[in-house]
Amino acid sequence: MAAVMGAAIGALGGLGGGWLALLGQGRQQQKQRETERERWRDELRRDAYSACIASTKQLSAAWWKFADRVRKDGSDEEEWRVGFAEAHDAWVRFSEAVAAVSVAGPRTVVEAADTLRGAMYDLEVVGMDWFGAALREGHEHLGGWEQRFKQAAEAKREPDRAFQKAAREALGTERP
Repeated sequence: MAAVMGAAIGALGGLGGGWLALLGQGRQQQKQRETERERWRDELRRDAYSACIASTKQLSAAWWKFADRVRKDGSDEEEWRVGFAEAHDAWVRFSEAVAAVSVAGPRTVVEAADTLRGAMYDLEVVGMDWFGAALREGHEHLGGWEQRFKQAAEAKREPDRAFQKAAREALGTERP
Protein backbone atom coordinates (compact mmCIF):
# COMPACT_ATOMS: atom_id res chain seq x y z
CA MET A 1 0.00 0.00 0.00
CA ALA A 2 2.85 2.38 0.85
CA ALA A 3 4.48 1.65 -2.50
CA VAL A 4 1.25 2.33 -4.39
CA MET A 5 0.67 5.48 -2.40
CA GLY A 6 4.25 6.61 -3.05
CA ALA A 7 3.87 5.93 -6.78
CA ALA A 8 0.59 7.85 -6.88
CA ILE A 9 2.12 10.81 -5.06
CA GLY A 10 5.13 10.67 -7.39
CA ALA A 11 2.87 10.56 -10.44
CA LEU A 12 0.78 13.47 -9.16
CA GLY A 13 3.94 15.39 -8.36
CA GLY A 14 5.27 14.72 -11.85
CA LEU A 15 2.00 15.82 -13.43
CA GLY A 16 1.86 18.91 -11.24
CA GLY A 17 5.46 19.76 -12.02
CA GLY A 18 4.84 19.26 -15.74
CA TRP A 19 1.72 21.39 -15.57
CA LEU A 20 3.61 24.15 -13.75
CA ALA A 21 6.43 23.99 -16.31
CA LEU A 22 3.91 24.19 -19.15
CA LEU A 23 2.17 27.13 -17.49
CA GLY A 24 5.49 28.91 -17.00
CA GLN A 25 6.47 28.26 -20.61
CA GLY A 26 3.13 29.65 -21.81
CA ARG A 27 3.64 32.80 -19.76
CA GLN A 28 7.16 33.20 -21.10
CA GLN A 29 5.92 32.86 -24.69
CA GLN A 30 3.17 35.40 -24.04
CA LYS A 31 5.70 37.81 -22.58
CA GLN A 32 7.98 37.29 -25.58
CA ARG A 33 5.09 38.00 -28.00
CA GLU A 34 4.24 41.19 -26.09
CA THR A 35 7.89 42.30 -26.17
CA GLU A 36 8.10 41.65 -29.92
CA ARG A 37 4.84 43.52 -30.51
CA GLU A 38 6.12 46.51 -28.49
CA ARG A 39 9.38 46.47 -30.46
CA TRP A 40 7.43 46.37 -33.75
CA ARG A 41 5.14 49.20 -32.58
CA ASP A 42 8.07 51.36 -31.50
CA GLU A 43 9.81 50.80 -34.83
CA LEU A 44 6.61 51.70 -36.69
CA ARG A 45 6.26 54.85 -34.63
CA ARG A 46 9.91 55.82 -34.97
CA ASP A 47 9.69 55.47 -38.77
CA ALA A 48 6.41 57.41 -38.96
CA TYR A 49 7.65 60.20 -36.70
CA SER A 50 10.96 60.49 -38.55
CA ALA A 51 9.18 60.67 -41.90
CA CYS A 52 6.85 63.36 -40.56
CA ILE A 53 9.71 65.44 -39.21
CA ALA A 54 11.73 65.07 -42.43
CA SER A 55 8.77 65.87 -44.68
CA THR A 56 7.95 68.94 -42.56
CA LYS A 57 11.46 70.24 -43.15
CA GLN A 58 11.28 69.40 -46.86
CA LEU A 59 7.94 71.17 -47.27
CA SER A 60 9.18 74.24 -45.46
CA ALA A 61 12.37 74.27 -47.55
CA ALA A 62 10.37 73.91 -50.78
CA TRP A 63 8.26 76.94 -49.91
CA TRP A 64 11.34 78.98 -48.96
CA LYS A 65 12.91 78.08 -52.34
CA PHE A 66 9.69 79.17 -54.02
CA ALA A 67 9.80 82.46 -52.09
CA ASP A 68 13.39 83.03 -53.19
CA ARG A 69 12.41 82.45 -56.81
CA VAL A 70 9.46 84.84 -56.67
CA ARG A 71 11.51 87.58 -55.01
CA LYS A 72 14.47 87.24 -57.35
CA ASP A 73 14.78 90.07 -59.85
CA GLY A 74 14.38 88.81 -63.37
CA SER A 75 12.61 85.62 -62.37
CA ASP A 76 9.76 84.48 -64.57
CA GLU A 77 6.57 82.47 -64.42
CA GLU A 78 8.30 79.26 -65.44
CA GLU A 79 10.65 79.46 -62.43
CA TRP A 80 7.66 80.15 -60.19
CA ARG A 81 5.77 77.17 -61.62
CA VAL A 82 8.73 74.87 -60.99
CA GLY A 83 8.98 76.08 -57.40
CA PHE A 84 5.25 75.72 -56.90
CA ALA A 85 5.30 72.16 -58.31
CA GLU A 86 8.15 71.23 -55.96
CA ALA A 87 6.24 72.63 -52.99
CA HIS A 88 3.10 70.76 -54.05
CA ASP A 89 5.04 67.48 -54.27
CA ALA A 90 6.47 68.17 -50.81
CA TRP A 91 2.93 68.75 -49.52
CA VAL A 92 1.89 65.32 -50.80
CA ARG A 93 4.81 63.64 -48.99
CA PHE A 94 4.02 65.60 -45.82
CA SER A 95 0.34 64.58 -45.97
CA GLU A 96 1.34 60.94 -46.36
CA ALA A 97 3.68 61.21 -43.38
CA VAL A 98 0.99 62.75 -41.16
CA ALA A 99 -1.39 59.97 -42.20
CA ALA A 100 1.21 57.39 -41.12
CA VAL A 101 1.50 59.11 -37.73
CA SER A 102 -2.28 58.97 -37.34
CA VAL A 103 -2.06 55.19 -37.68
CA ALA A 104 1.03 54.76 -35.49
CA GLY A 105 -0.35 56.77 -32.55
CA PRO A 106 -0.61 57.34 -29.68
CA ARG A 107 -3.32 59.96 -29.44
CA THR A 108 -1.05 62.70 -28.02
CA VAL A 109 1.29 62.43 -31.00
CA VAL A 110 -1.62 62.22 -33.46
CA GLU A 111 -3.06 65.43 -31.99
CA ALA A 112 0.32 67.16 -32.19
CA ALA A 113 0.70 66.01 -35.80
CA ASP A 114 -2.76 67.34 -36.62
CA THR A 115 -1.88 70.73 -35.12
CA LEU A 116 1.34 70.72 -37.15
CA ARG A 117 -0.63 69.79 -40.26
CA GLY A 118 -2.89 72.80 -39.68
CA ALA A 119 0.09 75.15 -39.36
CA MET A 120 1.73 73.69 -42.46
CA TYR A 121 -1.56 74.01 -44.32
CA ASP A 122 -1.63 77.71 -43.43
CA LEU A 123 1.87 78.04 -44.91
CA GLU A 124 0.72 76.10 -47.96
CA VAL A 125 -2.28 78.41 -48.47
CA VAL A 126 -0.14 81.54 -48.20
CA GLY A 127 2.32 80.04 -50.69
CA MET A 128 -0.45 79.10 -53.12
CA ASP A 129 -2.01 82.55 -52.83
CA TRP A 130 1.39 84.18 -53.34
CA PHE A 131 1.90 82.06 -56.45
CA GLY A 132 -1.51 83.10 -57.78
CA ALA A 133 -0.77 86.76 -57.09
CA ALA A 134 2.61 86.47 -58.80
CA LEU A 135 0.97 85.02 -61.92
CA ARG A 136 -1.62 87.82 -61.96
CA GLU A 137 0.56 90.76 -60.98
CA GLY A 138 4.22 89.89 -61.55
CA HIS A 139 6.76 90.02 -58.77
CA GLU A 140 7.03 93.81 -58.67
CA HIS A 141 3.70 94.10 -56.80
CA LEU A 142 4.14 91.39 -54.18
CA GLY A 143 5.46 93.27 -51.14
CA GLY A 144 2.72 92.14 -48.75
CA TRP A 145 3.03 88.47 -49.63
CA GLU A 146 6.54 88.13 -48.30
CA GLN A 147 5.42 89.34 -44.87
CA ARG A 148 2.41 86.98 -44.84
CA PHE A 149 4.69 84.11 -45.80
CA LYS A 150 7.17 84.91 -43.03
CA GLN A 151 4.34 85.07 -40.49
CA ALA A 152 3.01 81.67 -41.58
CA ALA A 153 6.52 80.22 -41.51
CA GLU A 154 7.05 81.55 -37.99
CA ALA A 155 3.63 80.28 -36.86
CA LYS A 156 4.55 76.69 -37.77
CA ARG A 157 7.62 76.59 -35.53
CA GLU A 158 5.85 75.95 -32.22
CA PRO A 159 3.61 73.15 -33.59
CA ASP A 160 6.74 71.62 -35.14
CA ARG A 161 8.56 71.66 -31.79
CA ALA A 162 5.45 70.34 -29.99
CA PHE A 163 5.18 67.43 -32.42
CA GLN A 164 8.82 66.51 -31.92
CA LYS A 165 8.40 66.66 -28.14
CA ALA A 166 5.28 64.46 -28.26
CA ALA A 167 7.15 61.99 -30.47
CA ARG A 168 10.08 61.83 -28.05
CA GLU A 169 7.70 61.26 -25.15
CA ALA A 170 5.88 58.48 -26.99
CA LEU A 171 9.19 56.78 -27.77
CA GLY A 172 10.48 57.28 -24.23
CA THR A 173 13.45 59.37 -25.35
CA GLU A 174 12.38 62.65 -23.76
CA ARG A 175 14.69 63.52 -20.89
CA PRO A 176 13.11 65.36 -17.93
